[in-house]
Amino acid sequence: MSGNTLGLLFAVTTFGESHGPAIGCVIDGCPPGMELSEADIQPELDRRRPGTSRHVTQRREPDQVEILSGVYEGRTTGTPIALLIRNQDQRSRDYASILDTFRPGHADYTYWRKYGLRDPRGGGRSSARLTAPLVGAAAVARKWLRERHGIQVRGCMQQVGDVTIEFQSWDHVDGNAFFSPNQDVVPRLEAYMDALRKAGDSCGARVYVEALNVPAGWGEPLYDRLDADIAHAMMGLNAVKGVEIGAGFASVTQKGSEHGDELTPEGFAGNHAGGVLGGISSGQPVTVSIALKPTSSIRLPRRSVDRAGQPVSVETLGRHDPCVGLRATPIAEALLALVLMDHALRFRAQCADVRHDVGPLPGSLLRPAAPDRA
Repeated sequence: MSGNTLGLLFAVTTFGESHGPAIGCVIDGCPPGMELSEADIQPELDRRRPGTSRHVTQRREPDQVEILSGVYEGRTTGTPIALLIRNQDQRSRDYASILDTFRPGHADYTYWRKYGLRDPRGGGRSSARLTAPLVGAAAVARKWLRERHGIQVRGCMQQVGDVTIEFQSWDHVDGNAFFSPNQDVVPRLEAYMDALRKAGDSCGARVYVEALNVPAGWGEPLYDRLDADIAHAMMGLNAVKGVEIGAGFASVTQKGSEHGDELTPEGFAGNHAGGVLGGISSGQPVTVSIALKPTSSIRLPRRSVDRAGQPVSVETLGRHDPCVGLRATPIAEALLALVLMDHALRFRAQCADVRHDVGPLPGSLLRPAAPDRA
């Protein structure tokens, strides 16, 4: 009921607040026998953590993960895996001025209306800091998916504000602060971020993520469809206001003769469906694109009200990303991996004995070299 758990058979429950002593998660349902240590998890957390460039929040958190349970002599035991990440660089005083007011576009007002009180320090439970445990949990899922099925999950930035990023190569993604697949556009993105910070404003972003080598058959009709669960998970990410699977909203202007991916003996002729048909994976790459709104916490004065309903002007101090989307790529990858892990176990539970005389369509696991923006 409380909405803190993602997944059914591979269930991840997060806990903590942005400025509490620690954040973390409990992973329930991880299969036993997989080699696992903090070294398998830390690299993914390092990709997400704050303070990695001048373009993101300067909160200095090492995000060092600790495994508290569920691993014995280097292998998962099948019991709950508890991950802990200690907060070390809180500056709660930055939020003292908003205790009795509400930041426009933020969750302050709705949390107060729901619970009757709220933790204003760094957004409390509504902070994007709570994505760190999800990234840690997904590192566990990604290792299992990679070892059992050869599944690769990867993502990149497609757009920052009004700057569209043309795809060049996946090799560029981890070489810059924007997860940009185009190295040539990085100077323009840096200048754009510097101007936003100077103006005290913010912008949104668009992030693309895909999973390769996903077997056909994963997903449950009708209300636990693979794409529906992916959308559900992505919308649980802070600031996400739109999710597209495959062609997404571009399918509105496509004809049926264009959108429907034809099947040939050599494989599918396209992937407008994003690797999911009828809520079930087709064996093609699963492709997702998300839209993230501009950061709500900005320095510019905004109109609001206090808890008595009286008009006030709000200026948000503290350390904030001028574009929350800049660190969203590893998180979107994590959410896709967690959903796939859950559906992998669901498929194994019900349909592990299903056999076909004819294997996957030849070429059905192939894709173009760049994200499909059709």
